[in-house]
Amino acid sequence: MRKFIQKALEKLEKMDREQIKNLLCHISEENELLEIVLNSMTDGVVVTDNQYRILLFNRSFERMIPLYFNENQEEKIWDIIGDRELAEFFKEKLTNQDNITDKEFTLSNGVNRIVSVSIMPLVKERHVHGNLIHIEDVTEKKSKEARLRRAENLAALTTLAAGVAHEIKNPLGSIGIHIQLIQKAIGNKKTVETESIKEYITVINEEIDRLNRIVVDFLFAVRPMDTHLEDNDINTVIRELLDFLKYELEEANVKLETSFADQLPRIKIDPKYIKHALLNLIKNALYAMPNGGTLRIETGRREDTVYVKVIDNGVGIPEENIEKIFEPYFTTKDFGTGLGLTLVYKIVKEHQGDISVRSKEGKGTEFTLNFPIPQKEKKLIDYMGEAI
Repeated sequence: MRKFIQKALEKLEKMDREQIKNLLCHISEENELLEIVLNSMTDGVVVTDNQYRILLFNRSFERMIPLYFNENQEEKIWDIIGDRELAEFFKEKLTNQDNITDKEFTLSNGVNRIVSVSIMPLVKERHVHGNLIHIEDVTEKKSKEARLRRAENLAALTTLAAGVAHEIKNPLGSIGIHIQLIQKAIGNKKTVETESIKEYITVINEEIDRLNRIVVDFLFAVRPMDTHLEDNDINTVIRELLDFLKYELEEANVKLETSFADQLPRIKIDPKYIKHALLNLIKNALYAMPNGGTLRIETGRREDTVYVKVIDNGVGIPEENIEKIFEPYFTTKDFGTGLGLTLVYKIVKEHQGDISVRSKEGKGTEFTLNFPIPQKEKKLIDYMGEAI
């Protein structure tokens, strides 16, 4: 349609009254169609010029955002928006020429609503001529996500509670049996042999320690983490942990290999939690290599992430267990709570990262932890490569 109008305008001087009338009808129909499309959208759309004055907006934008127009045609968009927080946001981001994606605000206009705001450049012929603002009402979406999270948390809590009950049952049973043995040994005697009593008490103390570990790990798994994320060098954090573990690795007859990428960007992590996660992975690797082996730690960069690999050449994980290893209380060990990898998963997710695993029985296992590289906000750049 645009090409048709351009060609018609080139021949405008040669057109008669009827042809000009038909051209105007075509233009009117085109504008009416665009207006219908815009006003039928559930998302809000607004267009401004380079002076931040509103050129166009649809009905959804007007429904979501309170607007107060005055006779002054030179008013900026932030002057006519009723919500002060949103107005200040537009003033700051538009004047700084920042590109914004999905910034959320809670608006109160009788009923609280959550809107997601994006700001993009309005580009024509490789130059920016204004701004395109997109606003989506995500209230229902957020509500569904919250309900889903609550359902998932309830399911996870049910699994954890069942696991705790199962784990606690065994040591409690053992404690009960040994208390009965102590009672039987004492009987109505005025004096008893202390050696057998000491053995029973030793077992009871061991089981109490086991109960304590179960409770501590359970609380760690269910409580929110008090993480303090700061820019850190992941290589330095790993080296500190490996220095702490070097004697344990030597005792286990495990050869350590490292490959740390140079000049990795600093990432936002809490060193104590990252060390905790890596320690659990390394402990698992040692368990998988009872007769010694090779442990390899690698770091590197892949696109917008920094990765850490923990690789062993141990017994590996059966294929049918791969999907279960991060589940609470799933373990193939004769000891432990079965929460180790669950805690690793939780720590990585708290750092906005991802964890994956590859394993083959008899060959070994490779865990990969990916952490996002902090992205600086970029100024809008026109297509000629010049800052605007």
